[in-house]
Amino acid sequence: MSRSGGDDVENLPGFSLAVSQNRYLSTEDDEMHAVLTVSVSGAVEASAAPEVAQVIAIDCSGSMAYPPTKIAAAQRATRAAIDALRDGALFAVVEGTLAARMVHPAKPVLVAADQASRKAAKQAVNRLTANGGTAMGAWLGLARRLLAEHPTAVRHVIMLTDGQNGESDWELDNELARCAPVFTCDARGIGEDWRPRQLLRIAEALHGTADAVRKPADLVADFAAMTRSAMDKLVPEVRVVVRTTSSSRLDFVRQTFPTEADLAGEEIQPRTTAFTTGSWGVESREYHLRLTVDSSGAEPERDIRVGRVDLELRRPGATEFERACDPQVVFAHWTEDLKLSSVLDPKVAHYTGQIELGEAVRDGCDAHDAGDVATAAAEWGKAVALATRLGNDKVLVRLLRLVDVVGDPSRGVVRVKEKPLAGDLLSAAVGSVVSSMSPDNPPPHPPVRSPSASTPAAPDVICPECQRSWPSGSLFCGGCGQRMDAR
Repeated sequence: MSRSGGDDVENLPGFSLAVSQNRYLSTEDDEMHAVLTVSVSGAVEASAAPEVAQVIAIDCSGSMAYPPTKIAAAQRATRAAIDALRDGALFAVVEGTLAARMVHPAKPVLVAADQASRKAAKQAVNRLTANGGTAMGAWLGLARRLLAEHPTAVRHVIMLTDGQNGESDWELDNELARCAPVFTCDARGIGEDWRPRQLLRIAEALHGTADAVRKPADLVADFAAMTRSAMDKLVPEVRVVVRTTSSSRLDFVRQTFPTEADLAGEEIQPRTTAFTTGSWGVESREYHLRLTVDSSGAEPERDIRVGRVDLELRRPGATEFERACDPQVVFAHWTEDLKLSSVLDPKVAHYTGQIELGEAVRDGCDAHDAGDVATAAAEWGKAVALATRLGNDKVLVRLLRLVDVVGDPSRGVVRVKEKPLAGDLLSAAVGSVVSSMSPDNPPPHPPVRSPSASTPAAPDVICPECQRSWPSGSLFCGGCGQRMDAR
């Protein structure tokens, strides 16, 4: 059930929603792409901060003992996370093997963080040993049952593993579907035997992050940072609601920043689909929206409304959603002017490149794992060039641990390092979904001029890559996607 506007929103942060699109379509086009930018600003008084509930699930399978630095690092990091909990935050620690067992407290409930509960929890963590198998779905299932008792809280899970999940894909996916409405999860892999795609699937389904622990000593700071981030959340749940018209159909909404992730939608009314996005602090995220649109009967050279996007939040202590800010409209404008319809929206073009970048990184990792160094070099070279063009320094740093760049990085000529570390390969694969923020430049919306317009048009610009001409102000080539100001 959803409520709209009119409520007292004191002590809630300010939300904003913007839509970036090139609304101009040729009469043959049937897809409308747009990027949704959602931002949160402001803060709340300490007395109005939401209740927070956190579960820390630690892999205690037998492989965590080899080398013993892994289980020791997990214990140190868990103690650091417990110390980072704010007073009164609810928490529990779970041991993960082929089953899930409560570490602290002993009973399957959450306890409030205070001096005594922190001390007892850290003592229990010190007694953890490594023995058994790996069933991540079981660990997440226990976290779900614990957190389901606190439906109005910001609910967060930290999960650490060093191995491959022993359950079937069906079992894990079934549990992820149950967990998705309940909590967000940040997943970490330590050692060299875990699978990046498994962690990425967990993080994507549960609106969190996945990453590799390259050095056991790094885990302490990472666990503390994830916990502090959860403590700083301002709103327990936000959802993007897309409403279509009789001339449009929703294809997907996909998170594109800060990481790439598909979102699962729920139809809450006819032609109305809601996409949950988890809890929010002061931050910005972007989403790629695609609609299939029908020009039949549409009046040419006119803005046609093909969709509306609403942003709704669930405030602290509440179970219902309410409007977070004014809605935004998505338009289609069919035109015979091919120059207008061929201009790529810069934000859409940016994230098209991000998808290509992630695929190149992962394909290179797969090729290297198969012993095909030539293909790995080709894919990683392509990824280096894309990361350079997109300004994605986070992915570029991970790639440079695997390859030596020959000449200008934008050319994408690389040599694979002779013996890249296994941890660096895992770090690159799991980090392939990390994206950079799209450019702030607004999409070009040149006015449609009548044949009798006397104002001279600005000169066209020429693509430096394919030499095609496009309207003045175009930032990207509508043919090859190259930036017009590229050198």
